[in-house]
Amino acid sequence: MTTVFKFGGASIKDADAIRHLTPLIEQHGDRPLVVVVSAMGKTTNKLEALLAAARSEGGTQGDEYRQCFKALQADHHEVLEALLGGSPDAPSERIDVLFEELDAQHRKHRDGPHAKHYDQTVCYGELLSTTIVAAWLNHHGIATEWHDARKLVRTDACHQAANLDWPATLDNIRERLSHSDRVALTQGFIGGTEQGEATTLGREGSDFSAAIFAHCLEAREVVIWKDVTGLFNADPRRFDNAVQLERISYAEATELAWHGAKVIHPKTLGPLQEKSIPLTVRSFETPDAEPTVIDAERRFDAEVPSCILREDQVWLEVRPRDFAFMDEPRQHDILGRLVEAGLHANLVDSGAMRFALCLDNKPERLDPLVESLQADYEVSREDDLTLLTVRHPRQGMMDTLGEGREALAERRNATTSQRLFHSRDCPTTWRIPGLQAE
Repeated sequence: MTTVFKFGGASIKDADAIRHLTPLIEQHGDRPLVVVVSAMGKTTNKLEALLAAARSEGGTQGDEYRQCFKALQADHHEVLEALLGGSPDAPSERIDVLFEELDAQHRKHRDGPHAKHYDQTVCYGELLSTTIVAAWLNHHGIATEWHDARKLVRTDACHQAANLDWPATLDNIRERLSHSDRVALTQGFIGGTEQGEATTLGREGSDFSAAIFAHCLEAREVVIWKDVTGLFNADPRRFDNAVQLERISYAEATELAWHGAKVIHPKTLGPLQEKSIPLTVRSFETPDAEPTVIDAERRFDAEVPSCILREDQVWLEVRPRDFAFMDEPRQHDILGRLVEAGLHANLVDSGAMRFALCLDNKPERLDPLVESLQADYEVSREDDLTLLTVRHPRQGMMDTLGEGREALAERRNATTSQRLFHSRDCPTTWRIPGLQAE
């Protein structure tokens, strides 16, 4: 049976990191092995900056664009030189061709819709990284076959958040990857339409890509290699007593991701749960450390409370102009506009004459939404907020965490509590009450 490995940007951020992943693949002797790889390091962020420069007044001829472009090209050639030097295995010409294509995409799409332009250009981060990694693995003696995910993962044309065409994707992947005795190396995050246009699956979508391949191939396991030993009940950089979760269910991992935990892409678990494929999170730095396993078992879920922070939040309160009730038709209208804007409400609160939403501050999507709502409603807005979510809170935990801070909004049910605070009132480092770090 197939195993699927996924390596994120941190695991291939430079030549040393790419060398480090080699034994992880080499020691896994079973085939087929599918390896899904992200863009190197912060390449996607740099491509987004390049995109902004291409769409600015100076365009692709401007100094900012050319400087960004040359720096990105130099970064990739530097990694290639460090790995393969003057070896005939070095795909220098192929890297240059990819950059020529990238430049052409910017010239072609700079005046078109932003979302489509985004997908036609940002996908090159993964195409470049996998070209380099495949060349290195083959040079190192690991038989590797490079595959273009744009031709495997079939989607619609909903750019930046493409929806999967499962039947076509299933046929493509099974036809090309089912019986290979080589490492099948492909890209995360990206797919393609029937017309051959690149699409993306949403930011940080490489986890979802790994799940797609695993589902289609009915894999025995997905292993996501990260720079931490597993999943934690809170961000260790923000909570000084965070602990690793040894085992959680698909449902719990999905809840954590839905509420904003930087653990697994929210869409990842569904395809794996359907086929009962376990997901293991391991450290590429300490591969022998105990990992986190996500599977169908639920009995471990409530043992340790989990805390999630969403920062840079915006609170919108929407009221009818005529002092009428905020009834179902008006709520339906507001939520419909939210869907059209491509935004997700992290917390919703309502009253007789108000409907309130807590949203990520994404100006390119949020500002048009606010403008649209202001045409028909009274809208108030508050920025610079932090949303704290606790799964399976213990008695009194939320009150302790919120002590000394005004809560602008609160929501709770049997398993989850949320409070919204001004960010200025929140500490840099939090501590989970009654929990000792191991």
